[in-house]
Amino acid sequence: MARRADAARNAESLISAARELFDEQGSDVALDDIARRAGVGNATLYRHFPTRGDLLVAVYAEEVAELCEQGQALLHAPSAADALFNWLDRFVVHVATKRALAMGATDSRRAELFDRWHESMRSAASGLLLRAQQEGAVRSDLDVADLLALTSAAAMTGAEAGHAQRLLRILRHGLQV
Repeated sequence: MARRADAARNAESLISAARELFDEQGSDVALDDIARRAGVGNATLYRHFPTRGDLLVAVYAEEVAELCEQGQALLHAPSAADALFNWLDRFVVHVATKRALAMGATDSRRAELFDRWHESMRSAASGLLLRAQQEGAVRSDLDVADLLALTSAAAMTGAEAGHAQRLLRILRHGLQV
């Protein structure tokens, strides 16, 4: 039983160290540095996370769940338009700062997980979009696929998260003065 507790503690230490280093240096940080910061050896890192992609997924899984939970909570916000764009702002930052994760679905196991995450995010966005449409706050001919494609495009082409947020504001308010 003690080995299981140690293994869980090591995995959490690795995820925490990876999250910190990804935030500081980007997702290309050396895996040796992650193991060192977590206070474990390389073998322990590879035993828990055989590939960089596996580690990326573990690091960001919690964040995806939080993003979807925020979408559900925002369904009850007073302004449907503000709720939609508040969530999209969080979504654009998530995508802009997790480009390596977005591009990392290379094996079938991770691709399946990404599909579940994307469906959860589509569901969160759909509820917010529908509510905003029902209140007449956004175009009625907009569908969730268009909305997420435009938002993802802003996230992926923005120079950094702040720029992606600016592009989202332009999308919200249009190009007209």
